[in-house]
Amino acid sequence: MAPIEIQTRIKEIIQRSHNVKSFRLEVEGGILDFKAGQFLSVSLGADAKLKRYLSISSSPTEKCYLEFTKKLSESDFSKKLNSLRAGDKVTISYPFGKFVLDEAVKKIAFLSGGIGITPIRSICKYIVDKNLGIDVVLVYSNRSVRDIVFKEDLAAMEEKYPNLRVAHVLCETEPGFKCSVGLIDKRVVKNEVPDYRERKFYLCGPPQMVEAMHKILTAELQLSEGNIVRENFQGY
Repeated sequence: MAPIEIQTRIKEIIQRSHNVKSFRLEVEGGILDFKAGQFLSVSLGADAKLKRYLSISSSPTEKCYLEFTKKLSESDFSKKLNSLRAGDKVTISYPFGKFVLDEAVKKIAFLSGGIGITPIRSICKYIVDKNLGIDVVLVYSNRSVRDIVFKEDLAAMEEKYPNLRVAHVLCETEPGFKCSVGLIDKRVVKNEVPDYRERKFYLCGPPQMVEAMHKILTAELQLSEGNIVRENFQGY
């Protein structure tokens, strides 16, 4: 599908963690022509510095809005975005990207870190809402519990869809919160995804992390490139 450009308004803003917000955009007529996992461009003005490529964090099954989620930093774009309120206008172009679900594959695993969860949230929500029967393991790395984006959302999907399991990996633990300690490495993958040879892997996160996870899968666990899908844009 060819990308389209539209001007729309912010419908709702949701605080996802201490430094991450979701921005839900109005969609005229509820028409959402994209695939779960794709991304869009967001422009906040004529200045090229106020444009970013960001993953769509909503699913095509969520018909009343289009959502993107951003970790807020000290960049000019983040400062401008953080100043916006419901009713303000933004210009978007979408959809872009090939980080999409292969529905013919019945066992998949996601390896993700930080804000890289955004397209994965979209894909998981699509799988759950469509009740596709795909077996999903999500291994999600963060510094601490307070950094987990979509924590309650992911827990709700786990509760609703028995074939989804979320395994958290944290550097800083918290009493009573179930997780692995450290970073995603060969040990974590083998422990959390013991049937890893039977699964297709989707990798998304900061570029250096994606490269490290790719090396674990190919060099250390001897998986083929055909079983790995990566998101390789600087949308973080």
